[in-house]
Amino acid sequence: MKPRQKRIALIVGGLAALGIAAGFVLNALDSNIAFFVTPSEIAAGKAPQGKAFRLGGMVKEGSVRRDNLTVHFVVTDTAKDVPVAYTGILPDLFKEGKGAVAQGKLGPDGVFAASEVLAKHDENYMPPEAQHAMDQAQAQKAAQTLKQ
Repeated sequence: MKPRQKRIALIVGGLAALGIAAGFVLNALDSNIAFFVTPSEIAAGKAPQGKAFRLGGMVKEGSVRRDNLTVHFVVTDTAKDVPVAYTGILPDLFKEGKGAVAQGKLGPDGVFAASEVLAKHDENYMPPEAQHAMDQAQAQKAAQTLKQ
């Protein structure tokens, strides 16, 4: 093999290795991406089907109940509600009437099976996406009330 052919083979091999590595990185990123969805968007059918995503909103007052190790509660954006089932230890700041974000998948029965639950850490803070979604839901609810 001539030196020129060796260099070309080395460059082609390096590009192939780089392409494979990039493919692995993109696959890992794709499997770890979780979109943020509100209860109103789930009701409108905009939730990813068969993929994990994050459900955000407020924990509805009086909705938390424990069944052995599973905790059942309802997440609301004041317009729509989504029932959630979570097996595990809840964060200390998790309370009724407070903000929460649950990551998991929506089951065929309409119950969100959470694999992780995050609680809002401060009275005054809410992620911008969650605040925007809550404001939109409240505006829609107010518009529906005016129509009636």
